[in-house]
Amino acid sequence: MLSSGRHTVRTMCPMSCHPTLCGMLVEVEDGRLVKLSGDHDNPDSQGFLCVRGQASQEIIGNPQRLLRPLVRTRHGEDAWREAGWDEALDLIVARMQAVGREAVGIWSGHGNAATNYGTRIGGQLMRRFAHLYGCQQWNPTMICWGLGAFGLGLTGVLETNTKEDMGRHANLILLWGANLASQPNTARHLIAAKRRGAYVTTVDVRDTEAAAQSDEVLRIRPGTDAALALAMMHVIIGEGLYDRDFIAQHTAGFEALAAHVTDHSPSWAAEITGIPAAQIVALARRYATARPAMIVLGGSSMHKGANGWQGGRAIACLPALTGHLGVPGGGLGPRHGSSSHGQALASILPDTERPPGTYIPNQMSRMTEALLDGRVRAMLLFGTNMLSSFADAARLAAGLARTELIVSHDLFMHDTARRFADVILPGTAWLEQLGCKMTNTHLYLMEQALEPPGETRSLTWVLRALAERLGLTAFFPWDTEEAMVDAILAHPATGHATVADLRAEGGIRALPISHVAYPDHRYHTPSGKVEFYSESALRVGLPPLPVHQDLPSSPYPLALRQGRTLTHFHSFYNHGRALPSLAKLDPVPRLWISPLDATSRGLHDGAPIRVYNERGEFQAYAQVTERIPSGTVWMRDGWEGLNRLTSGALAIPDEAVDIFHFSAGQAAFDAMVDVAPL
Repeated sequence: MLSSGRHTVRTMCPMSCHPTLCGMLVEVEDGRLVKLSGDHDNPDSQGFLCVRGQASQEIIGNPQRLLRPLVRTRHGEDAWREAGWDEALDLIVARMQAVGREAVGIWSGHGNAATNYGTRIGGQLMRRFAHLYGCQQWNPTMICWGLGAFGLGLTGVLETNTKEDMGRHANLILLWGANLASQPNTARHLIAAKRRGAYVTTVDVRDTEAAAQSDEVLRIRPGTDAALALAMMHVIIGEGLYDRDFIAQHTAGFEALAAHVTDHSPSWAAEITGIPAAQIVALARRYATARPAMIVLGGSSMHKGANGWQGGRAIACLPALTGHLGVPGGGLGPRHGSSSHGQALASILPDTERPPGTYIPNQMSRMTEALLDGRVRAMLLFGTNMLSSFADAARLAAGLARTELIVSHDLFMHDTARRFADVILPGTAWLEQLGCKMTNTHLYLMEQALEPPGETRSLTWVLRALAERLGLTAFFPWDTEEAMVDAILAHPATGHATVADLRAEGGIRALPISHVAYPDHRYHTPSGKVEFYSESALRVGLPPLPVHQDLPSSPYPLALRQGRTLTHFHSFYNHGRALPSLAKLDPVPRLWISPLDATSRGLHDGAPIRVYNERGEFQAYAQVTERIPSGTVWMRDGWEGLNRLTSGALAIPDEAVDIFHFSAGQAAFDAMVDVAPL
């Protein structure tokens, strides 16, 4: 029973900008949201709430909200009729049964995590459902941070030091592909470190928001991060700047690495990266001799490329070479999807075997292939605008067009639902259901503050209703949703927290974690050491030593990269276009292009343009800026049609995607393009 009268509810921002998760206070009166503000008592955000968080109040009462189930009336047309829940669910289950369980796929996006990022309650429920039913279900980490983490994991460095540790102890901070627009709460601690005298260097393909806080900015060519790291290792080893004791005790394969990097000089890397050799030498010396030094690595955008994982693989060797691991202010800093030492949750996956069947690998490319060849004939989409986030989107669209059932459970209509869904199910927003989020340091309860409008239903409700119709009696053995959340929190790392405990503690619990990663020096490898030479990589057909591999050659001259902005994060809320304040701030797609590249094409700032390659074209507006070097162009991700330009090729082999507890099966996303005036 929700409270009446005017009262304040503590919750979290629904935007899920991990590792930035912000506290929020909402004031409710007689069942209406009347005010929203940052929570000054939240230890992670300390009252901060960015423009994205402020805009979330526009979700509630939004005239574009989906409020009732919809069924498409004419195939291929944007024509719908309202339906009752029983009719919609019966239709879905009938078609699922008609195609057979192995031809049913479940795919989810960040919209599903608005109330449970970090705790992954929704993800665990979907995996449990798919496991018991025996259908396809893919790990959504592949769309985001999984490929970069795969490279880090081969070296053995997956844990990260906290932002608080960075602010207190780091004397050099290397922001490598890390954009503060993605994690604004980290900025406060970066500034604190600078006040102490820490030196800050940014390495990125453009001048990001982080550049303004940096003492030095190195603009690197896309896809060449591994080359820079290898050249830094060449200098560190060649000049004897490495930590001999740390290497002897905690690493494997140093001799092979030392021999390997002799051919990777700063001059070699300068030709590849576009960074002068002298700057590479200076960066290597500064990083090796600073005590302590921390690398804050980008979580997603910098790893989008056929060789995207190799950057993470090579960069993770640097703190091990220099003995920066397992110490305050060292190692790797906060990263999207990373965990601190000691951070963990319980699992609600069934103990029983998954039903026998042919399961499609956790690979974006394999998912598209399965849609095209008919192995997947029904898709249940939860909180995802799939077309906007998948590489080679035209090929994906052709696969979606062949299916016999597509269901979209979301808050707003979006491109994928509008073009391909047969049934649309209206979802609840973050204030309309129970939730729980976790940062690298704290656990947060998200109390329900409002009644769900119309006939909206939560993910848990939808999965339970489908399970009941499919006879999956073991799917939800808990008496209440709170009991299910308690089961996930039942782990020593949370102090065996329960919803009732969190409620009694004001909705906030500090986790008993270490702010320093790997204090025990037990690394995420078979040997338990940092592996410069990886037998695990060799076994799945990958190079055992870190390497740079050139991106595929192309007749198109400009390297296209995508990323985040302060006005946008992820594809939910129709990529923010359903929220008026965000839509006003970011109304049209703008392509960053250098003055040199613009002039040679007859473009001026604000000019309408076409961006094109062999896969298709996309219309946008030119943003001519000195903040990006010639040869590279950049755009905020998520615009409909942008990913028609990107490659859907495999980045790693099928055998490699599930080496770790997350999926690394991201497609290549490479795109060489050209630009012309419209």
